[in-house]
Amino acid sequence: MPLILLFIIFIVVPLVELYVIIQVGGAIGVLPTLAILIADSILGAWLLRSQGRQAWVRFNQALSQSKIPHREIMDGVLIIFGGAFLLTPGFITDIFGLILLIPPTRAIVRGITTRILTGRLHLGVRAAGWGYNRARGRAGGPQPGFPPPGGPGGPRPAPGPRPGDIDGTAHEVGQEEGELPRPDPEAPSGPGQR
Repeated sequence: MPLILLFIIFIVVPLVELYVIIQVGGAIGVLPTLAILIADSILGAWLLRSQGRQAWVRFNQALSQSKIPHREIMDGVLIIFGGAFLLTPGFITDIFGLILLIPPTRAIVRGITTRILTGRLHLGVRAAGWGYNRARGRAGGPQPGFPPPGGPGGPRPAPGPRPGDIDGTAHEVGQEEGELPRPDPEAPSGPGQR
């Protein structure tokens, strides 16, 4: 899928843009076509600046109100893409850029994009849950309805290194659970005294 997407972005879109520019140039002339493309780029730069500034203000307001600025972040990303589309020469990318920079159409694109991303996130969560449930059913894995090892009535884990122990940094725990090692009265105390 990524290879096809790159092919479309870097080969198909420029060829289609070139075809449309040639057709428009043949219909209205070369100089008016160039003037429209330059005006589109100037309009894109202006829209990018103004809409980007507004998105930044809304982002800071959401943070100052201790809200998660998810909508503002999505708007910022769409504004950046819209500005990039408008700054690149071509009529098709200019249309997509205007769609992303004008607030009402950007809200529609944001809603569609959010729905797609949320669906993918839910799919990932379901897949992770499916994998977890399959692992629970394997031999040796925790079985539903049974306490884990070391729980009430279960076998105690064997003594030895625990997860997270680094060689030479662990302290031995006494016989009773939770008993801390007693300090050596002859050991020097305080930082830097050894």
